Amino acid sequence: MKDMIFAFMLGSGEGEVDALRLARSIRTFGGQYCFNPIWMLSPRSEEDLSERTRQELFSNGARLVTISIEPQEPRFPFRSYVTAAGIAEGLAQGETSVLVVMATDTLVLQEPYPFLLTPGKSFGGCPVHLKLLGSGLDEPINEFWNLVYGHCQVNTDHIFSLQTIADGQLIRPYFNSGILVVRPERGLLRSWQANFERMFQAPEFKPFYQQSELYEIFMHQAVLSGNILAAMKENEIQLLPYEVNYPLHLHARIPEDRKVAQLSQLITCRYEEYADSFGTAAVQDLLKKDPSLNDWIRSQFT
Repeated sequence: MKDMIFAFMLGSGEGEVDALRLARSIRTFGGQYCFNPIWMLSPRSEEDLSERTRQELFSNGARLVTISIEPQEPRFPFRSYVTAAGIAEGLAQGETSVLVVMATDTLVLQEPYPFLLTPGKSFGGCPVHLKLLGSGLDEPINEFWNLVYGHCQVNTDHIFSLQTIADGQLIRPYFNSGILVVRPERGLLRSWQANFERMFQAPEFKPFYQQSELYEIFMHQAVLSGNILAAMKENEIQLLPYEVNYPLHLHARIPEDRKVAQLSQLITCRYEEYADSFGTAAVQDLLKKDPSLNDWIRSQFT
């Protein structure tokens, strides 16, 4: 059995470029985990890929896993990600101690040792970057979160506090879905998939979707958080350090005590458009302190 398997989607267009870039970062900076299996999940078969993409999958030793995904819902853009995570977890059971599911707008920049969960821990993750839909710890639980907790059968006595990464808000558990580290046998991602499919079109949530598109965009993370609270006790959850899932596009907003001084301090980072992430003056200053990393990143975005 493997100690760790990485899994993420192989999208099309920019999504494909991001996925291949993430695979290269694992192979380049993954340390002792650089040769661990990489699964790329896609509705496309190998015959549907370009020759260049097939060759890169082969050179990176990545496995293409063809899966069935419902047609993309523009209003719920992360539905396919939830589906892929659940499928990957099912395939990983019995194959690995730990499955790491990642969003493809991620780079691994040093050995991801925190992903090897400590004994007794069944989930590793990070708080959301910004509060947005989150439930403030000093606020009453609002109607939206009451609905989420009710659907997921959360015992509210088990709720604990988290602090958001970029705006430093104390909130009830609200996890970012960009890094999910699980023990596959616990079935957390499969129950997330089932709950999301059951909940996202429930009529009682429609008023929130009409109120703001943020509810549609981040419904998957709300369901994830309710699902985690229902399935696990706090002592089973391993909060990953702030050097994991670090949002470069929000670097200027990170509190000083969690703001990195150079990019090589990070284990993984998230990015948006190059100009808004690596291209800002502040991040360029970080890159100048790591010439070799700077060169590698520039080579990946040209």
